[in-house]
Amino acid sequence: MASTDTVLLGHGSGGQMMKRLIDDVFLEEFGNPALCAGNDAGVAPLGGFGALGATADAGAPVPPNAPRIALSTDSFVVTPQFFPGGNIGRLAVCGTVNDVATSGAAVRYLSCGFILEEGYPMDKLREICRTMAATAREAGVAIITGDTKVVERGGADGVYINTAGVGELAPGVSLSGANCRPGDKVLVSGTLGDHGIAIMSQREGLAFSTPVESDAAPLNHLIAAVMEAAPHVRCFRDPTRGGLASTLNEFAAASRVRIEVDEEAVPVKPAVRGACEMLGYDVLQVANEGKMVAVVPADEAAAALEAMQGAPYGADAAIIGEVLELPEGADPTVRVRTAWGSSRILDMLVGEQLPRIC
Repeated sequence: MASTDTVLLGHGSGGQMMKRLIDDVFLEEFGNPALCAGNDAGVAPLGGFGALGATADAGAPVPPNAPRIALSTDSFVVTPQFFPGGNIGRLAVCGTVNDVATSGAAVRYLSCGFILEEGYPMDKLREICRTMAATAREAGVAIITGDTKVVERGGADGVYINTAGVGELAPGVSLSGANCRPGDKVLVSGTLGDHGIAIMSQREGLAFSTPVESDAAPLNHLIAAVMEAAPHVRCFRDPTRGGLASTLNEFAAASRVRIEVDEEAVPVKPAVRGACEMLGYDVLQVANEGKMVAVVPADEAAAALEAMQGAPYGADAAIIGEVLELPEGADPTVRVRTAWGSSRILDMLVGEQLPRIC
């Protein structure tokens, strides 16, 4: 077991080390119901901090139909900053739009903060900003505030970006990874592993017969389409760091269920599958930046799939698994059914697989 006396790269992996860091440090100090729910966006009423129940004098109960917001923030430190299929600017907008949208909220506004290293080329900064503006227009959101800091040479690896996003939740919408029920179906909106392998190939100078590009994309419109087609959808999650493996393990733990995935049903591009085999990666643990996982009741799965496939960025969507009841005394697990009829445990990453993919 790695020492916990200092922060390690593995603490940002999206796997087990990151979960321990969040639980033992951040939740220990910041914990409140919205944060401890463990979803990609925090949902809170527009009644102030006390309405979360985090203080003894929280005041009057919040009416069930009180206006609510979903809020998420993310920081982007990817290297290289320009890669096949996008750049750090597109990643920053898509990542935060998608995190807010997973709550079921209509995403409205973003903030952006730049940490720039002295000497960073101005033409690259302009290109990043143009990309962010175009991606925000595609998602239908506005960047309404921001911040800029400049640090000395060697202090920021060029540019880091933080984005935060806010959206409005309609009355009655309550999506969470804790909502999964036995019998539900698990869907993904497209091929897995594209972003992680695109970053790795660019970083390591790997060449493939078929180019691999990042899948970074805003998925708020896809989520809205699924919610309309499957009104009892349980939850959404974008499988970024830690990939599908971390996402499904988080769902299983939050809902106290088992989840089983059909390996042959998972869409993966041949070039990505080949790269994972060559590099020794499990594609189900590789990062994605433009894919969405959804859990829906079985009787709404076909409609949800059709909605995904009819939305931008959802053409390769598939039903890949199901939620199963957890036997008494058992721990929540995720298993993969292989093409040979056997099954294996799909666990979260233990350490760091692909450093700085977002």
